[in-house]
Amino acid sequence: LIRKYGYPCEIHRVYTEDKYILEMHRVPHGVNKTSNSSRPVIFLQHGLLSSSAEWVLMRPGKGLAYILADAGYDVWMGNARGNTYSRHHVSTKPTQSSFWQFSWHEIGHYDLPAMIDYVLKETGVDKVQYIGFSQGTTAFWVMASTRPEYNNKISAMHALAPIAFISNIKSPLIKTLGPFTNSLELVMKMLGANEFLPNGKINELAGEKFCLEEAVTQVLCKNLLFLICGFNNEQLNNTMLPVVLGHTPAGASTKQIIHFGQLYNSNKFVQFDYGRFKNRRVYGSRQPPSYNLTAITSPVFLHYADNDWLSTPTDVHRLMLELPVVVGKYRVPMKTFNHLDFVFANDANKLIYDRLLNIMSQFIN
Repeated sequence: LIRKYGYPCEIHRVYTEDKYILEMHRVPHGVNKTSNSSRPVIFLQHGLLSSSAEWVLMRPGKGLAYILADAGYDVWMGNARGNTYSRHHVSTKPTQSSFWQFSWHEIGHYDLPAMIDYVLKETGVDKVQYIGFSQGTTAFWVMASTRPEYNNKISAMHALAPIAFISNIKSPLIKTLGPFTNSLELVMKMLGANEFLPNGKINELAGEKFCLEEAVTQVLCKNLLFLICGFNNEQLNNTMLPVVLGHTPAGASTKQIIHFGQLYNSNKFVQFDYGRFKNRRVYGSRQPPSYNLTAITSPVFLHYADNDWLSTPTDVHRLMLELPVVVGKYRVPMKTFNHLDFVFANDANKLIYDRLLNIMSQFIN
């Protein structure tokens, strides 16, 4: 897709401390630039059930990666373990249960540090700016609180639809799962023991048949997305729907979904709850420890929307109160703007990205 639109693209592979092999995608410069003179570096991290593709599925002028590359940034896009591009490990395979024994805690604690260190080494810069969407923000809170030395490697963190506290979530999927998260075996049976919604047959059918603009079933595709994220028909580009659903969902571990269900249930932002006995073994306490948000020192900007069923205004406000480093909180000026609109809305550039570029320009060394 990136090359199709005339942009340069590179593929990079990174090994984590616990031996997962992650793939990153880089757009080193915009379509009209050829010199590789030093550019400010930006790192983008995708949301749950997604991949780096979410930044480039929309066309140039609409997709955030293209907009940033054209604005003079060296754009790096991460991929969390378990998604379409990061399904390799030194010794285990995705067909083995052991491959999937992670939640977004491990993505924050191992994947992000490995990818950020790699980017710093490759580009020779001291710091990067970070843009996270949805779970890409959750993973950042994990990294910056459990490995506080990484705060020194981030000049600013821009959170799109930030997620930490989710007790006011409206998404039927998480609300339905919440009460069951104390019985891990039962939830595993409901969702699949290892991987939740891998990219495969469903995506192919969605992309090829069911989600095309002229298909009568297109309404089902839209409603599936809306049920998870909130309703906003006006901002969804119907022509792009088959493209989006050809890449999303991109796979995630069942434990990632369960971990979010636990946050909803507990009304806290805590590590994975294995149950009392295993918690004592893993954490030395009966309850999972809370993430220490006061350890985060990178400047943070929060961007949220009224109609977001996953990152609700009430929960974002609570995050702002608990994070000592929030230097800006921005509400998208559209009542119907929802969760996925942060990456796929027709007018995301006018409603958010123009402002984002403005803020980012303040942090260029």
